[in-house]
Amino acid sequence: MLNDPYHAGTADELPPSEEQLVAYLDGELDDESSRSLEQRLATDSGLRSQLGRLERTWDMLDQLGRAEVGEAFTRTTIEMVALAAEQEQQQEEAERPVRRRRRLFVGAAGILASLAAGFLLVWALWPNPNRQLLEDLPVLERLDEYRQIDGIEFLELLHKRGVFAGEGDNDGV
Repeated sequence: MLNDPYHAGTADELPPSEEQLVAYLDGELDDESSRSLEQRLATDSGLRSQLGRLERTWDMLDQLGRAEVGEAFTRTTIEMVALAAEQEQQQEEAERPVRRRRRLFVGAAGILASLAAGFLLVWALWPNPNRQLLEDLPVLERLDEYRQIDGIEFLELLHKRGVFAGEGDNDGV
């Protein structure tokens, strides 16, 4: 790479690209870029030869005859561009309902997911007022019988038989 004219220059200064050289030949570079390139051309023979080759190529292109384009070619080219633009417009219009439905579907799915998450959160965190009632249901079913009890001895007997299962141990008071 050291002898390569395309990669000449210092380590911190990149070689000019072919596009930069063409822009220089066409007079399209700003003053600062032109001066910088001219300084490099003064010291870099490989860069000068590359610029010379490009300049000869441009000169040869100028010697070529210009092709004359007829009215039919111009008309068909414009028709092709108009047809392509019309097809692109039709494709855009055909895709519009699909995008609209997709946005609606994503929005509805987001709303449903939010509702489900909210329901599950409330269900998990909200205290159930019927929980204690369900736990006391076996006692409530026999409440009339328990009201007729005269003393604690009868209740201890029921407890030993497991009537009050789930409220304590079954091995006595």
